[in-house]
Amino acid sequence: MASVFGHTALGATIGVLLLPERRHWRWWILAAACAFLPDADVVGFKFHVPYAALWGHRGLTHSLLAAAVVATVLVGLYSPRRATNAPGLTRIWVLLFLATASHGLLDAMTTGGLGVAFFSPIDQQRYFFEFRPIQVSPIGIRNFAGQKAMRVLASEVVWVGLPCLLLLLLNRLLLLRSQPLQDRAG
Repeated sequence: MASVFGHTALGATIGVLLLPERRHWRWWILAAACAFLPDADVVGFKFHVPYAALWGHRGLTHSLLAAAVVATVLVGLYSPRRATNAPGLTRIWVLLFLATASHGLLDAMTTGGLGVAFFSPIDQQRYFFEFRPIQVSPIGIRNFAGQKAMRVLASEVVWVGLPCLLLLLLNRLLLLRSQPLQDRAG
């Protein structure tokens, strides 16, 4: 798996890209949390759930179906409280879906594990991408230390952090260019 740092950075970046106004910062945080949420399946190790099982690590919780369920449940919980000037429910659903689904995409780019069950429960096959530059992060905070942690974080800075930063800068430039000239001065 990628580390919590890589997952949350990508989730927050997706939040900023889809809802760029600073007043939406709560959505950025929720998107970051959704991006890390699929790793809740590691609790299965405590209950001896086999890694390759439906509920094992990188199984159902990492699937596109799980991302859709998470987005649907969160939008359903939010919709009765939605303010009139809030972003549309469809945009929020897309944000939360993409943030949650981004988890599997990063994990499929790591150097270890069994792959990601993107199409679970219909297809239990685990997939990796051909391009796998992200060092796999050890599971558990105790295992994330020293040289191993530094290798993981260094690869995530290059393959997650820098692309996120570039996307955010590009988005900012595009937003500035789209503003009328008088709005940019003030």
